[in-house]
Amino acid sequence: MGLTKQYLRYVASAVFGVIGSQKANISYVTLRGGERGRYVAVAACEHVFIWDVRKGEKVLILQGQKHEVTFICPSPDGVHVAVGYEDGAVRIFSLLNGETNVSFNGHKSAVSIIQYDALGARLVTGSKDTDVIVWDVINESGLYRLKGHKDVVTQALFLKDKNLLVTCSKDSFVKWWDLDTQHCFKTLVGHRSEVWGMALLNRENRLLTGSADSELRAWDIRYLEQVREPKVKKGKTLLDEDEDEDKQEEEDESLEDRILSCKKAGSILREARDRVVSLRTDTKNRIVACHGNDSVLELFTVLSEEEVQKKMTKKLKKAKKKAAKSQEETGEEAAEPVVEKMLKDEIIRLMNIKASAKIRSVWVDCLSCAGGELKVALLLQNNTVETYSLKTLDKTPTANKTARLTLGGHRTDVRTLAFSSDNLAVLSASGDTVKVWNRSTLQVIRTMACEYALCSLFVPGDRQIILGTKSGKLQIFELASGSLLETVDAHDGALWSLCLAPDQRAIVSGSADKTVKFWDFELIKDKESGQKRLTVKHTRTLQLEEDVLCVKFSPDHRLLAVSLLDCTVKVFYTDTLKFFLSLYGHKLPVLCLDISHDSTLIATGSADRNVKIWGLDFGDCHRSMFAHDDSVMFLQFVPKTHLFFTAGKDRKIKQWDADKFEHIQTLEGHHREVWCLAISPNGDHLVSSSHDKSLRLWERTREPIILEEEREMEREAEFEESMAKGDVPVVSSAFRFGLQTFQLNAERIMEALEIYKAEARKMEDHKYACEHAGKETETKLIVIFLLCSVHLTHFFLSFLFANSELEVSLLVLPFPYIPELLQLFSSYIQQGLEVELVCRCLFFLLKIHFGQISSNQMLLSVIDELRTNTLSKVREIRDVMGFNSAALQFLQREIESKEDVMFFADATGKLEEKKKKRRKRERAILTIA
Repeated sequence: MGLTKQYLRYVASAVFGVIGSQKANISYVTLRGGERGRYVAVAACEHVFIWDVRKGEKVLILQGQKHEVTFICPSPDGVHVAVGYEDGAVRIFSLLNGETNVSFNGHKSAVSIIQYDALGARLVTGSKDTDVIVWDVINESGLYRLKGHKDVVTQALFLKDKNLLVTCSKDSFVKWWDLDTQHCFKTLVGHRSEVWGMALLNRENRLLTGSADSELRAWDIRYLEQVREPKVKKGKTLLDEDEDEDKQEEEDESLEDRILSCKKAGSILREARDRVVSLRTDTKNRIVACHGNDSVLELFTVLSEEEVQKKMTKKLKKAKKKAAKSQEETGEEAAEPVVEKMLKDEIIRLMNIKASAKIRSVWVDCLSCAGGELKVALLLQNNTVETYSLKTLDKTPTANKTARLTLGGHRTDVRTLAFSSDNLAVLSASGDTVKVWNRSTLQVIRTMACEYALCSLFVPGDRQIILGTKSGKLQIFELASGSLLETVDAHDGALWSLCLAPDQRAIVSGSADKTVKFWDFELIKDKESGQKRLTVKHTRTLQLEEDVLCVKFSPDHRLLAVSLLDCTVKVFYTDTLKFFLSLYGHKLPVLCLDISHDSTLIATGSADRNVKIWGLDFGDCHRSMFAHDDSVMFLQFVPKTHLFFTAGKDRKIKQWDADKFEHIQTLEGHHREVWCLAISPNGDHLVSSSHDKSLRLWERTREPIILEEEREMEREAEFEESMAKGDVPVVSSAFRFGLQTFQLNAERIMEALEIYKAEARKMEDHKYACEHAGKETETKLIVIFLLCSVHLTHFFLSFLFANSELEVSLLVLPFPYIPELLQLFSSYIQQGLEVELVCRCLFFLLKIHFGQISSNQMLLSVIDELRTNTLSKVREIRDVMGFNSAALQFLQREIESKEDVMFFADATGKLEEKKKKRRKRERAILTIA
């Protein structure tokens, strides 16, 4: 085995920086018998994080696999939590140890809703595939699948005392299902748009639904205890049949109302004008929480029957007093006052909670009904969790913010990353904050407010950091105190790129104002503190014709590469700033570039999805590779190697070899666009950031990568994914090409056989006509074989010779062609034409079609003829070969005796010597390696 270049595998190490993903909901959980309202469960990409809101710490991680979490639902006993994923799977985790032993796979797409029944024995799930599935949690099996919705299922609720289920969907319908017969017995069609949420109130006698308008619709539910039986008439007349047709619709409606009747009772106006994003109730169904796409949460209180009766009694007393007063004034008797019960008398507005950002999900929990204490958890769209507490029994309740989880992540996307020189600290900066993380513990060391950061770096010594902002400023921070040392107005446009000089004494910045500026580090005395602090001094400016997107020094400090908005990369001499090279070939702007450690190669990544590798000596393009399915956002070489990583908007990170132009590895894990990445100075770690708000740490292992096995694993993953989706299996291109080739060769054999039969028939007719009509007719028939100078008997053999995969092509050949082939082979063997090839085909056909051939009486004569002809011809060929071999040996002995030489002896000896020398050389190379 020859020596090959070894690549080491990078694997996912940790996910951090994300507090709560936007694709799933938030829920309160009870952890290890702890107090209620203290722990919240939120999705973090493919994992679920359990946060202690009082301490602001992550206490448990429910490990996912690959797909993103889409819904979370805790069990009624508080011991388990059901988690739905984007691929349609549902897994049930234990909150005691964070492990999962139960998983359900029945949906074809993302799970949109999960709900337990009152006992926690059954689970209902809805999905984007429009199906509703009821699962048996105890037996770990599916009970039944309910089909009827035409769009995404948004909510599903069990009824406690009856074996009924109610679901709503984006198809604007609310459906009632009888779980005994697994059919839909009633459909509410009172909504004009999508139904986004619903809740059962007043001991399941009231249904509240929220759709894409500003109304919450209420429906009265009346359960019928006795089933109505249809009346059967013994005799009918024609008039009776007409009456039956008129009453058909009324009978259909009565069939629906056999179990329950659901009629609209009114509606409640929300303050928000947009659609309902989330509609939740507490465990007692006393509080309704509702919000839209804004930052306001609306809370409503559902009064009990006793409270409603007291309220109506007070209203009646007021009405009677008012009537008596008017009677005294007018002197006329007034009618007895009547007070009607309205929906607003049962569901009253409690208060509004104003969050710090737009609300993505809400979960409410009533801790004590007697005290009226309510806990509210909000998942915000800026990667933040907020919790509130309020007393619902107060006359004017106020919501107190009890916790806000912000330390563990950024509010906006991280657009720049950097590693410290000792590989221990990671810098991440976003639109409002810059954070420094401990790489080993993934804890935040410092959090500092900044402007919108686009690029960053650690100052040599790792005591200060420098940020380039969207407004064109340079911000210098000191890590020890976490303070802003200085803000320098560097450019008039966005500062897209910063690069540290190889001598570590200066930096260079590139901006959208079409300039590249050089800055030297300086220590000056601070006027306030009297101590020396770091600053930068502007030394030179390079004016260009287009916006600067990226700048990079060559490690030998000889050249400066600048990518421009005109899709080119300009290379200048660092000392004189004179133009050296122009690299052009990209069709869209070059967003990222890097230069290898030996200053020989420059790699560029563009928005045209390609990566190009150039030689820095002459500017020639070594190779252009299609790297990603979307724009290449970041590119960086691994220190002291010619390997580099690229990050793209297609959610993938890829590793490449710039010498062999090979794709080595793909790092998958991010669920949104990857904005940037950073490689540690020793090359052992990699940090990436994405639009999914997560930061991911990748670690280099000692496991080698074998590229052939990697490609095979990718093909298997594609095949399994296609099978899971129910699509046609995706076979490899090589196999698909081979299968098409075999079929094509078999078709050619069949076509050649048909042509042979047709032309043979023509030749026979031609001979017959010549014999009976004279020579004049002979010139009128033109046969294709005469024009091509090919004899008819050799025509079919040419197709067999041209077939490289003869046996596989004969295997694909249909059996109706086999008898004709056997007859043709018999004539070939009888004529002595290519006996070896024909025997090979003959024996293969006899082996694979033995049963059909032996049972066919018509082929017995052909088989007997083949046996006779084949044995005689093979013996004849064997005798000829034996005679020729003996003659050659005789000639060899005669020549050797006369000339006194040994044939082939010298050549064989030289070959053995060459083999011995090659073995010694290989052993020496292996010993040195």
